[in-house]
Amino acid sequence: MGGFMDRLTGKSRKSAYQAKERLQLVLIHDRTNLSQSVLETMKDEIIEVISRHIDIAPDEVRIEINKDGRQQRLIADIPIRGPKRRG
Repeated sequence: MGGFMDRLTGKSRKSAYQAKERLQLVLIHDRTNLSQSVLETMKDEIIEVISRHIDIAPDEVRIEINKDGRQQRLIADIPIRGPKRRG
């Protein structure tokens, strides 16, 4: 899970955090029938696109899919640090 994020931040994650994130992805997978690699790719792409425009905390991004009856919602919790500095 940490491939893109580790390259982006240059930091490694704690094992408890990794286990929690993997469990969240497994739960999402069970709800949507999407493979874990598809979800991971989707999350990495969302982070990449948003990072072009605003400064975010990529290691704190949470992506989940909620099911409400027949509807499913993709929810992205993306902590914003501020505007992207152009240089």
